[in-house]
Amino acid sequence: MALLPGPLAELMAALGTLPGVGPRTAERLALHLVQADLQRVRDLAQALVTARERVRGCERCGALTECQPCLFCADAGRDGGVLCVVERPVDVLLVEKAGGFRGRYHVLGGRLSPMDGIGPEDLNIAALEGRVGSESVREVILALPTDVEGDATSHYLAARLAGRGAVVTRLAHGLPAGTSLDFADELTLSRAIEGRHPFRE
Repeated sequence: MALLPGPLAELMAALGTLPGVGPRTAERLALHLVQADLQRVRDLAQALVTARERVRGCERCGALTECQPCLFCADAGRDGGVLCVVERPVDVLLVEKAGGFRGRYHVLGGRLSPMDGIGPEDLNIAALEGRVGSESVREVILALPTDVEGDATSHYLAARLAGRGAVVTRLAHGLPAGTSLDFADELTLSRAIEGRHPFRE
């Protein structure tokens, strides 16, 4: 392969550090950018810097925001008695895109992982307990991943929140909509059977 100009190689290396961007994608993006209109590249660079400077975590719930508190916390039309606990700020956006949830959020900032040295003190658990105690929370929905660390974190949180006056629930597990049993693994099918509920028309 012919030697690339230094700045192009550096751009490819920088793009390759982004999540989900492999070497080929980084190469295509870099080649596109160095041949694009200079003003468009400047606009892109400015948008990156501006977003990084202005977007922060909400001081109350941890969702991504430009203002404090975030729009979810400031919205008086949302039910403050229902708190959805998620792992990452991006999970808030995923729940919102799904629609149907009109409560508030709490971002943990990770999940328990002793192998990686992540314990309860590394997560936003104390603030969660404080919110449950001070905001008249009736229900805490644990919307965490269903892997080993996610399950361990959910069980730990349920134990920590027990006796604080809020019902602790967890997202239902089961079959994805529009699929058949042929495509379900054993664990998914088992959880779907355990989580069955009365048929509603």
